[in-house]
Amino acid sequence: MGTLATDQTAIPHVESVLRDELVRADNALGGVAPVLSHLLASPGLPLVSDATLARLRGTLSDIASQVLTVAEDKTSGAPLDTEEVDRFTDHLGADSALLSHLYAAAMEAEFTTRLEQRASIDPVLSPLLQELIASDDPAVAELAMSAMAAQSRFVQSQRRMQLSIGELPAELYHKVIKRSVAYVRERGGTGSPSAVQAMKRGFDEGKNRVGLFSRLVASMGNGVRAALELDHAGFALFASGIGAATRQPRELAILSCHERQGARLALALRAAGLDAAAVEQQFRLIDSSESLPIGLNEIAPERAQTLLNRSPVRKSG
Repeated sequence: MGTLATDQTAIPHVESVLRDELVRADNALGGVAPVLSHLLASPGLPLVSDATLARLRGTLSDIASQVLTVAEDKTSGAPLDTEEVDRFTDHLGADSALLSHLYAAAMEAEFTTRLEQRASIDPVLSPLLQELIASDDPAVAELAMSAMAAQSRFVQSQRRMQLSIGELPAELYHKVIKRSVAYVRERGGTGSPSAVQAMKRGFDEGKNRVGLFSRLVASMGNGVRAALELDHAGFALFASGIGAATRQPRELAILSCHERQGARLALALRAAGLDAAAVEQQFRLIDSSESLPIGLNEIAPERAQTLLNRSPVRKSG
């Protein structure tokens, strides 16, 4: 991490530096889904860690099993055909939007584990979440308890390389179900339309983990600033806080903490109102190897937001 200098001669260049770095960051993120799709189809290539690929493959297979169980009407307990699950897993692996979402979830699990090991930040119950659970407002306290339970399930499921389909965003949830029904029909099956419809009716995005954290952050009002202190908030609330404060997808907030995304993270935190010293504290916790540019405080939060909004990745998110 570089030292935040105050050399005034460098200040006019800070926006140019961040803009150039954001372009590089956009280019890096833009190639993630195609590369992952190729690697899942061609294991053994050393471009992505084996652990990440294994987590993605396992999660895709778990989702494939869940939806095929319903689409093929196997809810009575009859086993699924393993080869059929593998084929449908490959089919789902070609969906770049789904793959990008699962990649972000895998990265969140990785960051959460890393923060627990490096900074003793609890992966489930952060100090801020404890405070919200103890809130005098019963609605906030109940919401925080539900978020904690959902976070606990997420941590456990990621360790098992699983993810409940109900944890997907609404658009992906319905897309995956539609694909499973079409897949079964293409192979001559009829499935169970009533079971599929029941599955659709039972979905409530506001009650899944990301939805709960989004609602919790919204309930904090002006206190959302506390969610931007990583060691106090924990990674789940931190990511939701950045997403809410900068009006960008939560997945992008997660990936901004990844290698070569320092400019995006710096701009996001500045857009959320943090000064350079506070931004540097978050960088240190994340263990970013990137240095903050000189004169970050000279970029107004509104200008930082504008730069983020112009990002092609942000627009497609």
